[in-house]
Amino acid sequence: MIRPAFLFSLLLASATPAAAQDDQVIVVTGRGLGAARADAAYDVIEIDRARLAASPSNRLEDVLRDIPGFQQFRRSDARSANPTSQGATLRALGGNASSRALLILDGVPQSDPFGGWIAWPAFDPRRLGRVGITRGGGSGVHGPGALAGTIELESAAPDEIEGLTASLAYGSRDSLDAFAGAGVMLGPGFLSLSGSFARGDGFVPVVAEQRGPADRPAPYRQASLALRAVTPLAPALELQTNTGAFTDRRERGTAFSAIANEGADASLRLVGSGALPFAALAYVQLRDFATSFAAVSDDRATASRVLDQYAVPATGLGARFELRPPVDPIELRLGADGRQTEGRTQELFQFVAGAPSRGRIAGGRTRTLGAFAELSWESGPWLLTAGARIDRWWIADGRLRERLLATGATLTDTAFPDRTGWEPTGRAGFAWRASPQLSLRAAAYRGWRLPTLNELYRPFRVGADATAANAALSPERLNGIEAGLDWHPTPAFRLGATVFANRLEDAIANVTLGQGPGTFPGVGFVPAGGQFRRRENVEAVLSRGVELDARLTLGRWRLSAGYSFADAELRASGTAAPLDGLRPAQTPRHGATATLAWDGPTGATAALTTRYVGSQYEDDLNRQLIPDALTFDAVVVVPVAQSLALEVRAENVTNARVIAGISGAGIVERATPRTVWFGLRWRG
Repeated sequence: MIRPAFLFSLLLASATPAAAQDDQVIVVTGRGLGAARADAAYDVIEIDRARLAASPSNRLEDVLRDIPGFQQFRRSDARSANPTSQGATLRALGGNASSRALLILDGVPQSDPFGGWIAWPAFDPRRLGRVGITRGGGSGVHGPGALAGTIELESAAPDEIEGLTASLAYGSRDSLDAFAGAGVMLGPGFLSLSGSFARGDGFVPVVAEQRGPADRPAPYRQASLALRAVTPLAPALELQTNTGAFTDRRERGTAFSAIANEGADASLRLVGSGALPFAALAYVQLRDFATSFAAVSDDRATASRVLDQYAVPATGLGARFELRPPVDPIELRLGADGRQTEGRTQELFQFVAGAPSRGRIAGGRTRTLGAFAELSWESGPWLLTAGARIDRWWIADGRLRERLLATGATLTDTAFPDRTGWEPTGRAGFAWRASPQLSLRAAAYRGWRLPTLNELYRPFRVGADATAANAALSPERLNGIEAGLDWHPTPAFRLGATVFANRLEDAIANVTLGQGPGTFPGVGFVPAGGQFRRRENVEAVLSRGVELDARLTLGRWRLSAGYSFADAELRASGTAAPLDGLRPAQTPRHGATATLAWDGPTGATAALTTRYVGSQYEDDLNRQLIPDALTFDAVVVVPVAQSLALEVRAENVTNARVIAGISGAGIVERATPRTVWFGLRWRG
């Protein structure tokens, strides 16, 4: 069991800003090295603090749905989904629950060290200052893993959270949402502390017409805490300390479906902005995960436990260094980074009369070590940029042990061969300012992702369906090209358009190989109606499409809108040959979003968001179609005193039926129904 308080006490001394040494004015930023010139050549968009602080759900994963093309493996959010289904991706590259987009917070990778999914309850959007999204792979300056793109989270800066803030809201199904934060300038330094708490009785995930006595609401209880300090060590040198912890408890709507997920992170970043700009980062991640899986009878009258994954301890360690030597007119970025992940799953399975008869431990270790260089040259209306990266990777200490609980006899004791390899990647592009209002850009890139320990070693079940791991998986590799324009005829209007074509080679997918009833390798018995799948490298996923983004400001009104179209198709052979030509599971062709916001003269605000997601297939064989969905969210904030405001928020206003998943037996699960919140916001 992780004790997050340990990390806070360990770093508390370094988290305390130093006192001023003299009367010299020192301004701390809390940021990294800042935007690079190369960004102008790529498809980069931003979510500002105003949007982050005014989400109808106060869920980061929902805010990111403002980005056309962003998706998770499921349409449900972190209140009802299984955490293992919450990887992030872009551009319809498909998924198997692990993230194909690289998510970083203040420079630190945030994917789970064991499974590659994202612990969304750890990120309260109200403590963030900015989110930058680069769609498209190959961002080697941030490390490997950016197949579909990079999502950069930045903590709020001192001028954004100075003072005290608090909010408390009560919502549908006895839900509670609370947040408190404080930002204090201490001499030339800065200290911030924030905490959030959310709970709810939840809704019944299975749709009404299929429910039985075994189905019940899926409650949740989640909390997070973040402590951040920025300490100036010299006029152009600052030390940034981040520590954070979260706890997440959910249930999936039946008996024996409880989930526990918790973690603690700590990082130190030294940023120099003087004559030789640099940034040095070191971090540690601790995670522990537990879940139980149930099989429900055909009449949905009873549920019985089939797997108890009682502990998944995992650790992530890493460091990064970047140097930007001044060589005008060229901007040069040089650096290196490394990350190690280690973890194991500990499980009890093959239950007989409610008791487990077998135990399993499976896990291993991965490591990457890479170096990168990127240069950008700007002359007049032209910007040219190119970057390259080389990585050495290791997969080691992989092991699977299974035993009989009654006697302790060993059933399986397999040590998988260690593997290692090299991966070259890079990106290049140009931007041309055709006029003060119009810029054209184009880019090509190559990225890669190492299989997660979860994909390599952990089998899993969802209802009657079972999926086996595959210790022989190869890394995924993506090659892509894109071209686009940015047009802003007036300061109040901006339009961006991008066309792209990506090829994801050796894509890791859950491939259907059989149907129950029967006994299958790696998972054991699969009942009637269940599907047997195994993780495999399929030949490729091809994804081609277009993305549109628009922003318009008219007085107190702001409109933001976006649309994405992605035509994705699988190329497969061998055991995966039946997938050839099909659309990857969980990849809609169409997605659209629009938000109309109003800022009143007395501090009142209002916003209405609509989102559309096209139909998609639940399964790899394209037999189970999940219909499209249109939803509306709204938020209104009205000041009632100098420091106090009343808020009303509503999610899924029309109570649209948003299907999140369909099991092999045809059981349909929905995402969040209509949820209404009433609350107060206070700012000291």
